Amino acid sequence: MKKILITGGAGFLGSHLCDRFIKEGYHVIAMDNLITGDLKNLEHLFPLENFEFYNHDVTKFVHVPGDLDYILHFASPASPIDYLKIPIQTLKVGAMGTHNLLGLAKEKQARILIASTSEIYGDPLVHPQTEAYYGNVNTIGPRGVYDEAKRFMESITMAYHRFHGVDTRIVRIFNTYGPRMRLNDGRVIPAFIGQALRGEDLTVFGTGNQTRSFCYVDDEVEGIYRLLLSDYALPINIGNPNEITIKDFAEEIIKLTGTDQKIILKPLPQDDPLQRQPDISKAREILNWEPKVSRADGMAKTYAYFKTLPKDELYKRDHKDFSNYNKD
Repeated sequence: MKKILITGGAGFLGSHLCDRFIKEGYHVIAMDNLITGDLKNLEHLFPLENFEFYNHDVTKFVHVPGDLDYILHFASPASPIDYLKIPIQTLKVGAMGTHNLLGLAKEKQARILIASTSEIYGDPLVHPQTEAYYGNVNTIGPRGVYDEAKRFMESITMAYHRFHGVDTRIVRIFNTYGPRMRLNDGRVIPAFIGQALRGEDLTVFGTGNQTRSFCYVDDEVEGIYRLLLSDYALPINIGNPNEITIKDFAEEIIKLTGTDQKIILKPLPQDDPLQRQPDISKAREILNWEPKVSRADGMAKTYAYFKTLPKDELYKRDHKDFSNYNKD
């Protein structure tokens, strides 16, 4: 039985990856310090013999006993609300955490895949974004703590690949959605659905003409799975190229939820990208992958999930309290 370590395993995407590798017959070790993750995302796996959970911060030394075949490094705050509240920890998990896990991969002779992001492209001057594009990032802006953490992750990963011969993979993840997302975490889809369920007007920042491309979580996981098992070491975009404006998407949410809220406009946050669309030519060619789930089907499943949440979750304005967390 192959053994895989998944950091950030209690998070939205990490927990879905745990499910996938359990399904594929792997022994899965999920690691998470639960700063933004939630054990509820994994509780269905705890009875299984081929599943383990380590409550650990990967910015500290990482030890896993025995052999290890694969590592997926998905530990990082991913929503703007989170990484703006804990900017130093966000940088540390991208830098120190990645360094620790690359060292573990070297020691265990394991293949490691690191989770980069479309945010490394910043507010792009190239559209759609190809892997060859170097990006347009404000290194000293508020969002720079997340963008630069991910850019450093890519750099140190390629350094370990070239200098130490570590077997590495890099996925650039575009906007992903689905069940287990946290309500009100600052990302577009849970924010809109939360407002709709509470009967509030939908908040759109800027003119609403900025675009996003949303990929359903099952498609994202499939692309990551194929990339891990491929022979390709350079970054690959995994996302859905079906682009939509935020204003049009808000209209879709109103229609989906059967509500009659208005759309209200607020100022655009600093450095918020105006366009986001992946070029997935490499994923199609190298991985034989492209998204299969339509936005209509994916959003129906996501909305059905959010409707099952307790009312107290719906009305919480901030799901994570970092007041007692070491932010240094």
